[in-house]
Amino acid sequence: MIAITFIAAHAQLERTAATFSSETGGSLMEAAIAANVSGIEADCGGLMTCGTCHVYVREPWASRLPAPEPDEAAMLEFTASPRQPNSRLSCQLVLTDAMDGLTVDLPENQH
Repeated sequence: MIAITFIAAHAQLERTAATFSSETGGSLMEAAIAANVSGIEADCGGLMTCGTCHVYVREPWASRLPAPEPDEAAMLEFTASPRQPNSRLSCQLVLTDAMDGLTVDLPENQH
């Protein structure tokens, strides 16, 4: 089990965090859905066709992850919230033991 923290952005710019434990091997999106994390819509169920599981990965994790594959990079151009250098689709991030303590920020909106 690894710990993951999602920091949610609210319309009033107030930030709240949700930390939970997750099994490894699945995607970050799947872990968020299982934990009922508000702000991960995952409309396509992880097929990388909607961009509604967009997250901003905090350091030091962002620089430790492999670069996005070309299809993920292309889909990140169509997210509702602006793409940043640390933008990722959570459906494409497979959780490993090395990701214990991963922290991500949720964008203002997914639609």
